Amino acid sequence: MSVFTHLVAELGRLLEPVLAESATAAAIVLFTVLVRLALHPLSRAAFRGATPAAGCLPMLLQLPVFFVMYRAFSSAELGGKANELLGHRLFAAPLGTRWTGALEEGGLFGAPGLVFLGLFAAIAVVAAWSAVRGRRAAAAAVQAGAAGAGRTPGATARPGGAGRPGASRGQAGKRGKAGNAGKAGVGSGAPALAEVSAEQRELMRKMGGFLPLLSFGTLVTAAVVPLAAGLYLLTTTAWSVAERAWLQHRKDRAAEVADGERDGGLRDVGLRGGERRGGERRGGELNDGGLRSRV
Repeated sequence: MSVFTHLVAELGRLLEPVLAESATAAAIVLFTVLVRLALHPLSRAAFRGATPAAGCLPMLLQLPVFFVMYRAFSSAELGGKANELLGHRLFAAPLGTRWTGALEEGGLFGAPGLVFLGLFAAIAVVAAWSAVRGRRAAAAAVQAGAAGAGRTPGATARPGGAGRPGASRGQAGKRGKAGNAGKAGVGSGAPALAEVSAEQRELMRKMGGFLPLLSFGTLVTAAVVPLAAGLYLLTTTAWSVAERAWLQHRKDRAAEVADGERDGGLRDVGLRGGERRGGERRGGELNDGGLRSRV
C-alpha cells in the first residue's frame, strides 16, 4: 500500500505544474498504463492462444492492483497517518467520493455529479466499442463455421485423377467405385454432422449476442467504487479494447502479407513451368526438323 501511494503521489507532483488539482487523477491513469504495459506480453500470449492460463493471467494480476486502489481511496488513514490522497480531486469531485456521495452533495447535475456522468459516458463508449467488436467477431466465427459445415468430405479433387494421361481404365474404374462407396458412407452420417454443426452455430450466435453486453457491467462497478477506482476501470478497459484491436490488425496484416507471398510464389512456379514447357516444345520442333532434313 505504501509503495503504491508513494508512486501515485510522486507522479502527481510531477504532473501538478500542468494539471493542478487533477494531477493525482492523471497520475492514476499513468499508473494504470504502466501496469498494462507490464502485462502486455501476457496479453499477446493470450491473444495468440499460447496457453489456456494466459488468457486469465492479465485479469487476475490486475485484481491486487484494483484492490490496493480501492483501499487507498477508501481508508481515512494509511500507515497510522491521515490519508492525504482523499484531498485530491478530478475537477470538482474528490477522488475518494462515490456516486452516491456526489448525488447527496449537489444532485445529479451538480459539479461532482457531472464528473461522474462524464466518467460513466466514457465507460459506456468503451463498452459499446467492445460490444460491437465482440459481435463482429462472433458473426465471423458463425460464418466460418457455416462455411466449414458446407464442405462435403471427399469433395476435394486430388491431383492425378482419372483424367491424368496414362491412367488405365481399370484404375479409373477402381477410383470411381471407391469414390461412390465413400460418398455413400458420408451420406449416411451427414445428417448427424449437420445437426451438430447447426447446434454449435446457434450456440455461437446466442453467445455472441450475450457476451459483448457483459462489458457494460463496468458501469455498475464504477457507480459503487470511489472515483479513483472508476478511473482505473476506465483506463484499463479502454486499453484492453484498443490493445485487442491493434493485435487483430497486426494479425490481419500478417495474413494478407502471407497470402500475397504465397500467391506470388505460385505465379512464379507457373511462369517457370510455362517456360520449361515452351523450351520442351521448341526442342521437340528442332528435333523434328532435323529428322525431316535427314529424310
